[in-house]
Amino acid sequence: MTTVDPRRRVPRTDAVLAEPRIAAAAERLGRALVKSAVTAAQDRARRGELPVEQEAVVSAVLDSLPTTATGLRPVLNATGVLLHTNLGRAPLSAAARAALDLAAGTCDVELDLATGGRGPRGAAAIDALLAAVPGAAAAHLVNNGAAALALVAVTLATGGPDGRREIVIARGELVEIGDGFRIPELLTATGARLREVGTTNRVSRADYAASVGPETALILKVHPSNFVISGFTRSVEIEELTDLGVPVVADIGSGLLAPHPLLPDEPDAASSLARGATLVTASGDKLLGGPQAGLLLGAPGEGAQLVQRIRRHPLARAMRVDKLTLAAFEATLRGPAPPTRAALDADPAALRGRAARVAGSLAEAGVDAVAVDSAATVGGGGAPGVTLPSAAISLPERYADALRAGEPAVLGHVEHGRCLLDLRALPPDADAALTAAVLAVGAGRER
Repeated sequence: MTTVDPRRRVPRTDAVLAEPRIAAAAERLGRALVKSAVTAAQDRARRGELPVEQEAVVSAVLDSLPTTATGLRPVLNATGVLLHTNLGRAPLSAAARAALDLAAGTCDVELDLATGGRGPRGAAAIDALLAAVPGAAAAHLVNNGAAALALVAVTLATGGPDGRREIVIARGELVEIGDGFRIPELLTATGARLREVGTTNRVSRADYAASVGPETALILKVHPSNFVISGFTRSVEIEELTDLGVPVVADIGSGLLAPHPLLPDEPDAASSLARGATLVTASGDKLLGGPQAGLLLGAPGEGAQLVQRIRRHPLARAMRVDKLTLAAFEATLRGPAPPTRAALDADPAALRGRAARVAGSLAEAGVDAVAVDSAATVGGGGAPGVTLPSAAISLPERYADALRAGEPAVLGHVEHGRCLLDLRALPPDADAALTAAVLAVGAGRER
């Protein structure tokens, strides 16, 4: 009697792809991705790692498929860092997400529906920004904060008709903004020349005044947003530089549009313009709480004129934002407070109450969990040295790796041999998912 090789009973590719659940997945994720998963499951069955029956192969395929056709995975941010760069910084509001869905289809991004002719691109987003910063007379959006600063430099310090190429900047403000990118290298890459003034820790108005001359295109003030210099220091405020005969550009970094009581030392766009800045540049995906974008705001008069000049520079086209960013940015400004603002304004007492409830539920299920006080930070290169009172769930250290590998992934941090899950950056409606993730790792298995 001839024995049939069991590998020959592995279901055919077309049969697996025709199975209703697999066919539905192909509609959602694309045939190529699903077919690759089918081939991998068939190979496992041939190696004896799976039963050769079709149902076993189908189940293995479904288990291996992602939820969406992207390699990105959702992560619950329990680090206590509100703007975690590795997690995409600011999470978008529900209003911004709805706007993204609308903009993902065909929309009137450059169409005047009343006339049928071409309309001004991004006008609604710019109007929303100007409404949020009434002291600005003109505004422009580009794809990130570094692009906004580079566009200012390339327009004012290399593209002007008068040959002014120097940017005057304090030595203590020649900062690195992350991942090896440095402000001086960004500026000199545009063709501008830097004229450094003062020392690392001290600079005076006289230093600026002595350096401004016929070659000066602008004075640049850069907020050192990811570090603090303390001790024997001195800096010069914007208002002390406004009478030196050249534009004063303030790169505030974090995207804070107006003062916030918890961040008294963090510069904001409204105050910078009020103090005399000609132009302000900032990021949209930090304290503003929106999508990645670079903001450029001009004061009335010269500032507004410079914004229009910058907007018409040829490189502005290369740095422009797409319809998705325009939609999410406008909705962030016009809609309810985004998650970043809600996290910043969270009540510490409410956070402690949430932590106690989550820890209590976990403890009832046999998990070694307790609620503890913790300290959160802004992150994203904003408000260095500022800590925000928060609350966390403390777990055994072994939970850290397992939670990070879970579904959804949960990112906490390890401190003094314990895994802390800080709640400040998590909205209250995420508590149930957080609890379920912890229970999936180790409920009832504590020793």
